[in-house]
Amino acid sequence: MEKRNLGGLWPVSSLSLGGGGIGQVWGETTREEAIATTRAAVDAGITLLDMAPGYGRGEAEMVIGEAFGGQLPDGVRVTTKYQLGSPAAAEVYSKMEASLRRSLDHMKLDRVDLFFLHSNICPDDYLYPRFAERQDRFATRWSLYLDAVIPAMERLQSAGLIGAWGITGTGIPLVVRQALAEETRPAVVQAVANVMDAVGNMKMYDEPGEPRAIIEAARRNGIGVMGIRAVAAGSLCASIDRALPEDEATVVDYQAAAGFRALCDAWGEDPAVLAHRYALSMPGVDTVVLGVKNRVELAACVEAAKRGPLSDAEVASIDGLGLKRA
Repeated sequence: MEKRNLGGLWPVSSLSLGGGGIGQVWGETTREEAIATTRAAVDAGITLLDMAPGYGRGEAEMVIGEAFGGQLPDGVRVTTKYQLGSPAAAEVYSKMEASLRRSLDHMKLDRVDLFFLHSNICPDDYLYPRFAERQDRFATRWSLYLDAVIPAMERLQSAGLIGAWGITGTGIPLVVRQALAEETRPAVVQAVANVMDAVGNMKMYDEPGEPRAIIEAARRNGIGVMGIRAVAAGSLCASIDRALPEDEATVVDYQAAAGFRALCDAWGEDPAVLAHRYALSMPGVDTVVLGVKNRVELAACVEAAKRGPLSDAEVASIDGLGLKRA
């Protein structure tokens, strides 16, 4: 599989295996199939495994532990994450360390290569239009990020528990770009990379998501980009494979993507395959994180990667559908 440099870190495969699918977030699977899928991904040349404790309440991380017994294959790297929120500054390091150690226990590892702040980052005085009463559980305020999160990440790095650190770039776009331009900046950002620029149900604010501006800011500052949501949580697939309310963001985006599926039909393409190839074609995206839950879905994505990025004309045709979110 093609290798690309992850910012200033190391080469990684153009596809990464995400924990959502094997953690049973994106539809039903079994522990046995998840383990087999994980091993098949590594056999196919995938060298980065993107985990989090929130993927099935530790399920995805336990799959990693069972699949490899605490000994990752040579050249394979792993990440995990923590949704910190905005606790008291004095609690930041202990909370991050405790979550990280639980993840390490699940995966039977002594360290991870990347540890992500998985909270929204927002201005200190920002009030979310939805869920404001509990935003301190999912959003990290800017001053806390600067004064407590960055020092905590550096301390975890010095302790040898993490190799590097990053952020999930789905918070307030202006503040995410500000974080990417700071003197002490993350090594990697996870940024939405799909046909629609759809952040879906990860978007808690009213402002435009601007994922491409985030990717460009990362590229400008030498920061690696892991492209997430290539199929927009299923909105860019032929069908949604789990029951969701009609007003859920994924369903709304699926209905809006009818033109994309029609184009795929005309080209004789599987929408999910084309969506992954589109994400692989986006400038600045170093690796695309897969949400596959079984070996069949994995094989289709590996085949997409073998076919390579889309041509400029194909990208222009897709962009010409006018599906990008404002």
